[in-house]
Amino acid sequence: MNRTYLKAGSTLLLAVVLGQARATDASHAATPRRIPDSYAHAAKLVDLGHGRHLNLRCTGSGAQTVMLEAGAIADSSTWFKVQPLLASHARVCAYDRAGYGFSSEGPLPRDLGADVSDLHALIRRAGLRTPLVMVGHSLGSNIVRQYASRYPADVSALVLVDPPAQAVARFAPAWQKDEDAMSVQRLAFLHQCEAAAEKRALPSTSPALAHCLASGDPLASARLNAVSLAHKSKPAFWHTVLSVLENNAEVFRQPVSARETHGATPLIVLSAANTYADALPRDRKGLEEARARTQAQILASSSRGTLVQVPESSHDIQIDQPDAVVKAVLQALRLARHAPE
Repeated sequence: MNRTYLKAGSTLLLAVVLGQARATDASHAATPRRIPDSYAHAAKLVDLGHGRHLNLRCTGSGAQTVMLEAGAIADSSTWFKVQPLLASHARVCAYDRAGYGFSSEGPLPRDLGADVSDLHALIRRAGLRTPLVMVGHSLGSNIVRQYASRYPADVSALVLVDPPAQAVARFAPAWQKDEDAMSVQRLAFLHQCEAAAEKRALPSTSPALAHCLASGDPLASARLNAVSLAHKSKPAFWHTVLSVLENNAEVFRQPVSARETHGATPLIVLSAANTYADALPRDRKGLEEARARTQAQILASSSRGTLVQVPESSHDIQIDQPDAVVKAVLQALRLARHAPE
């Protein structure tokens, strides 16, 4: 998908929710600087039954297991810097959600409930040892929070990577008004892409469809980009994208529920310094206030909540500052090992 189109008209919340943009490559020397070609093929296809499977990538070993949950339109490759750094400390798994990467399309709608159900089935079918430390980026943070609420015994700690702002209209009404106006145009465009994919007309040189698919990720090889392009040319990808956007929009219109509670589960929130760097000056303060309020409400859901500010990072902390994510996960692993009786 084309990042420029998605951010046109300052539709920043969409870019935040998508969690897909590749950020600057300020990586640790020990991490890969480019996405390895191992992501060009499936790792382990876990059978969920009913003809469906999810692609699971696990590395490392240890008594504890870490599950990495990507942003809304990202797949397991978003963790290419973080996963190898963590693999020397624990068993680390990432996966492609339904409709993305090498995973089968899932039943619609693709809302948080559907993703949580799939994740639960994946953990059980793959025989992963619980409780797990769950790490969620962007929309993935909403997924792992809901998972922890539904299956608290499965989760020993939570690490949330730049959870997106909720109830933005209260803090940035002008931005929300512009966003609502753009939404109709955006969804119409995505439906055009979906229709083209169903006709096997993607990629396309048509001016109306040229922006459906990006030219490629600069951090990936030609081989890997070709595989990604093939996946995103299929109807399953577009069915999923549209369903995710249409069925999660209301989540971000509402504040964090006052009923959300994670008891004494360790909960670490990483907050990026430059999430709203591209926002209009009139909107940036309000957007930052909305995110700060959201993250404070999330932290209050646990008696062991910790906020970590991450400088020099866009929303994609796992790409810009993978060490910050690794440090937080290692802290979560230690806290999980010494959980109060």
